[in-house]
Amino acid sequence: MDAVRRINPACLADQPYPLKLAVMHLWRNGYLPDLRQPRRFNELVQARKLHDRDPRLPIMADKINVKKVVSERLGPEWVIPTLWHGTVLPVEPEWPLPFVLKSSHGCNQCVFVRTADHNWARTRRKAHRWLGRRYGQILEEWLYQKIEPQLLVEPFVGDGDMLPTDYKLFVFGGRAEFIQVDTNREHAHRRAIFDRAWRRLPVELLVPTDRREIPPPASLPLMIEGAEALGQGFDFARVDLYEVDGRPRFGEMTFYPGSGLSPFRPTEYDRFFGAYWLQARSDVFI
Repeated sequence: MDAVRRINPACLADQPYPLKLAVMHLWRNGYLPDLRQPRRFNELVQARKLHDRDPRLPIMADKINVKKVVSERLGPEWVIPTLWHGTVLPVEPEWPLPFVLKSSHGCNQCVFVRTADHNWARTRRKAHRWLGRRYGQILEEWLYQKIEPQLLVEPFVGDGDMLPTDYKLFVFGGRAEFIQVDTNREHAHRRAIFDRAWRRLPVELLVPTDRREIPPPASLPLMIEGAEALGQGFDFARVDLYEVDGRPRFGEMTFYPGSGLSPFRPTEYDRFFGAYWLQARSDVFI
């Protein structure tokens, strides 16, 4: 917060983005974003939020509609089935336990229903609140505001009660370069970053580092192939996958990772990741 208090308002007067976004970016990342010539990864996320109006982005980020695209490009076996979708949940759940309820149009909007004594009435109220607002307005996340708010139910694909490990592939210009691995997301969330050859990078991205030895998933080559197929035609996309019974399953696609507010430690990795994005941009839009 000290950096925020030291802002000179005159430095922000001609900035091409909302003041609140500049202050938030400075607070989280430690620097004011340069959106005229963005070079760091988180700057590029902010620039995309404010200026990129590619009509494909809302389609690919919609958790319901993207499944059709994934099924057509990769095959139906990549897709976690949708048990139900709509806007009005039944008074009592009608699906086999355990299952996951999530929104189609936002992030971190999900509930895991594992047992028959789950407080379904509270979950219905929470889901109703999800539908009551257009996600993304606060942080200028354009694409989420273009997705029709809906709810969907999927079968739970974790190992017992544990959530599955989340493999998030950073795809630049159709090539997967980095894999973010998120473990124990429900209780003691940890994270590690690898390159495509599964060499660990000495970088922390918001969440504490998982310092254990993490073997590559058995389906890593398939994950890379699938993520690259989905990321074709975009200068950057993050493709989130799980491994279930030794095979990859699609989770979602993200175009604003962390909304550009997840600091890299050491900070030079912000530029390191950004360099891949800039190179991909020149290749995709040549």
